[in-house]
Formats: sequence, C-alpha cells, structure tokens
Amino acid sequence: MTSTDATACPHCGWPDGGEPFRVLSRHTTATGLTLWTRCGCGSLQVRVADGRGTRVVSRSGPAPGPAPARPDTAGRCRT
Repeated sequence: MTSTDATACPHCGWPDGGEPFRVLSRHTTATGLTLWTRCGCGSLQVRVADGRGTRVVSRSGPAPGPAPARPDTAGRCRT
C-alpha cells in the first residue's frame, strides 16, 4: 500500500469523500478512528477520522480481475 495526498482514487477516479465504499473494519485509536475500506474498484484503503476530518492515508491498487459490484447496485434486477 502507498501513502496518498490525493482526494480521489487514482485507479477509478471516484472521490474519496463519495459513497459508496465498503467499510471492512473500524478501530478506535488514541486520536480518533482508523477505517479499512474498499473502493468500488476494489482498491483497499486506510482512512483516518480525527479532529481534522476523514481522509484516505494509504491505498492499494485494485484487486486483479473484474471490479466487485458496487453496494448500491448489488442484487438489483435489471430489466
């Protein structure tokens, strides 16, 4: 994983502040909260939530293979 100063995913362009992303785990720290999340493109992200707000501090590349279904569209019937 690499650190980041970007405000959007460099792999799919989705804004870091945008939904949807899937929260995989959350951990309370002395300064706030650490969240492990997965972007819609599959990129694993570490987010920190503290007195300065929430930001992505590290991210991986997307997983190989097709992108996972976005949570807002998974399970919907398409006609």
